[in-house]
Amino acid sequence: MTPREILKKYWNFDSFRLLQEEIIQSILMGTDTLALLPTGGGKSICFQVPAMVKEGICIVVSPLISLMKDQVENLKERGINAVSIVSGMGKNEIDVALDNCIYGQVKFLYLSPERLLSDLVRERIKYMNVNLIAVDEAHCISQWGYDFRPPYLQLPTLRLLHPNIPILALTATATVAVKKDIQDKLHFKNGAVFQKSFARKNLSYVVQDDENKLRKLLEIANGVQGSGIVYTRNRKDTVEIANFLNENNIKSDYYHAGLEAGLRSSKQESWKKNRIRVIVATNAFGMGIDKPDVRFVIHKEPPESLEAYYQEAGRAGRDDEKAYAVLLYNYTDRLRLEKKI
Repeated sequence: MTPREILKKYWNFDSFRLLQEEIIQSILMGTDTLALLPTGGGKSICFQVPAMVKEGICIVVSPLISLMKDQVENLKERGINAVSIVSGMGKNEIDVALDNCIYGQVKFLYLSPERLLSDLVRERIKYMNVNLIAVDEAHCISQWGYDFRPPYLQLPTLRLLHPNIPILALTATATVAVKKDIQDKLHFKNGAVFQKSFARKNLSYVVQDDENKLRKLLEIANGVQGSGIVYTRNRKDTVEIANFLNENNIKSDYYHAGLEAGLRSSKQESWKKNRIRVIVATNAFGMGIDKPDVRFVIHKEPPESLEAYYQEAGRAGRDDEKAYAVLLYNYTDRLRLEKKI
């Protein structure tokens, strides 16, 4: 089947979005490819469609269990066989999953960078008919590889196992230096780079200078109908702001990396299914979550970088309907950031 036929059969779309088709053709020609598409720009289609065109299995390296789980479930709902190997699985369970990837009809294997350090996993990957290696959220190579998650710098070992298979690196944001770093660290051979503008006509960016941020936050939540995210820089704030919103009749919950994994997952699911309207979170929340109907993203303080801001704010309006990204700012925030530096 052609890429367009696969797109129609499994996703029921008649045409690709801007740059998707060019990225897919680049991969099908065997070219290492770096794709920069804004949040909601349809990055996953860029590796899922070519992997379905070709014989064999696509290995997807992904940073978060929740992201892997989300994509595997989405693929299975479309009748596509996908598996993920995540923490908490027993050795026997992992054995069966890897055997299915070698001998079965599995089209996608999702792994964390840490799993690729396992001798068992690497040995079995050697025997798989791999057609593509996709590195999702590839900016993590530069952002996390040098300290927080060094296994990111070990990804080129996949190249040694399957040297003639193309690599696709995907991200929503990357500076010039990070783009170069991604290509260097993944040992790109004659790589192609595709970059779509981060401008989105449906998304309004607003900066509000206000000393009373809670009042302004409430005003926005009452003024804009629909689902929302509030980002704040510390865990204590997530709890306090969620309580404040609930006291003012806006159904909310909080989320941060200090919560137990099962609790994080249930909170995320409640928000995705609109059982709660607003999730108040640290930046641990949101990467790879496919919720199209987010109407507003509010930052209570400026995030650590412009790239982080685009990534987080871009989670609003993925359905191309009107949405708002609001940054609440005052002079104290600037002093606090300068002090941190």
